[in-house]
Amino acid sequence: MGDGVEPIVVTWVFDAADPAGLASVLARYVVLTRRADGCRNVDLVASATHVGRSMIVEKWASTSMQRAHLDSDIAVEMARACDGLLTGPPSVDRWEPVSAQDVE
Repeated sequence: MGDGVEPIVVTWVFDAADPAGLASVLARYVVLTRRADGCRNVDLVASATHVGRSMIVEKWASTSMQRAHLDSDIAVEMARACDGLLTGPPSVDRWEPVSAQDVE
């Protein structure tokens, strides 16, 4: 697990102090990230039950490509642009695939 070879999913959950401002920042990030090397998919969704909560779901070809993206200008710019738009830091989680054959 986490060896940089297997595909992974990363989720970011944001709670907005300024929902319109945050939506603009996150939409730009998603569009630019879709072009990143190793990005298989990225989506932006809004919570239907928590006003002002958004989530980005990223699928990456490998852990190493996702980690490289975190140091990219795109990710750094997004983090800086979120300053003052959030109620607190985003919740970030990395998910690794589970094969149905691995489940007993």
